[in-house]
Amino acid sequence: MLAWRRLNTDVFNKGEGNEAGMNRSWLPLKRLQRIAFGLLTLAATNAGAAITSRYNLPPPGSALAQEMYELHDFMLIICGAIFVLVFGVMFYSIWKHRRSKGAVAANWHENTTVEIVWTVIPFIIIILMALPATRTIVAMKDTGNADVTVKATGYQWQWGYDYIRGEGEGIGFLSQLATPRSQIEGDEAKTPNYLSEVTHPLVVPVNQKIRIITTANDVIHSWGVPALGVKQDAIPGFTRDAWFRGDQIGTFYGRCYELCGKDHAFMPIAVQVVSAEDYTKWVASRREAMAALADDPAKAWTQTELVARGEKVYAANCQACHQPTGLGAPPAFPAVAGSKVVANTPELVQILLNGRNAMPSWKGLSDVELGAVATHVKSSFGNKGGIVQPADFRAARK
Repeated sequence: MLAWRRLNTDVFNKGEGNEAGMNRSWLPLKRLQRIAFGLLTLAATNAGAAITSRYNLPPPGSALAQEMYELHDFMLIICGAIFVLVFGVMFYSIWKHRRSKGAVAANWHENTTVEIVWTVIPFIIIILMALPATRTIVAMKDTGNADVTVKATGYQWQWGYDYIRGEGEGIGFLSQLATPRSQIEGDEAKTPNYLSEVTHPLVVPVNQKIRIITTANDVIHSWGVPALGVKQDAIPGFTRDAWFRGDQIGTFYGRCYELCGKDHAFMPIAVQVVSAEDYTKWVASRREAMAALADDPAKAWTQTELVARGEKVYAANCQACHQPTGLGAPPAFPAVAGSKVVANTPELVQILLNGRNAMPSWKGLSDVELGAVATHVKSSFGNKGGIVQPADFRAARK
């Protein structure tokens, strides 16, 4: 404070300073200059490390993502150059024309030449930025001539995939978080792909155009994989589309990018890009698995069969909210133990199909899975028991 007072006294009070006093008064500014120079040197030294840090965009896995990456760097360089130029001129002017050197402000306004220059130059900069950006945006919207078309449906809190055109047509499955609860709660060490691993990744062939049609079953979600340069909102009652073409074999991760409720953070996306040969093998094995698991909803299932199947469905889809004990987390997630709703079979069927309050609709599950989980909750957690046949849900859907 004393140094700054000397600065104010020596510099701004006319006729009261001397050369020695002036030198002492500028000591704080010299220190600031050294600090600023050190910070700039540190920033330049760490610039290379920042490029590969987790704060940068992920390494691109498609040509479209590569364009976005280069466009991002191009815009950043332009903005950085403008920042340095503008603030450099401003600080130079402040320093060069400071009062202590006897500078006197000019009394003028208007300069046609300057006004033309600072209008034309920004216009040229905008054009230079807009041309490549427009080209990339137009390419992002071109979803035609796709080799494979997949519908991605958002549910609270999982993704449903249906291959509706191209090789693999007819395949469908649900993809859920595969990270065990013990890791989330801190009871086990976290794996490298913590909260990114899924039960069933979206598998696509390399170097083929994949069209993604997005929609949602309950609330707004957003499907995206940054490394593949694709992101699209999934809105209930609407369909949107986007595309990508993976040019590298590997697994690329994303997640839901729209806040969608309690377990929004536990809704990852994994896209596995494989060779054409491996994709054909995957399609064949998936169809075999689907045929083996095909259930006949018209079959009269026993209570034992349904309870055993329903326990797995409950663990995968229900226990995050209603808890493994069935006690829930009232009032948002009521208990299923001793529930009057669980005891009322018609009401239970309607809630499972259409949802209620915070509970989403589970129409994405098969009739057998719904019948199984309904029978499981009616027969567990101290409830009196009962059986709900898959045929009951098939009839309720009509």
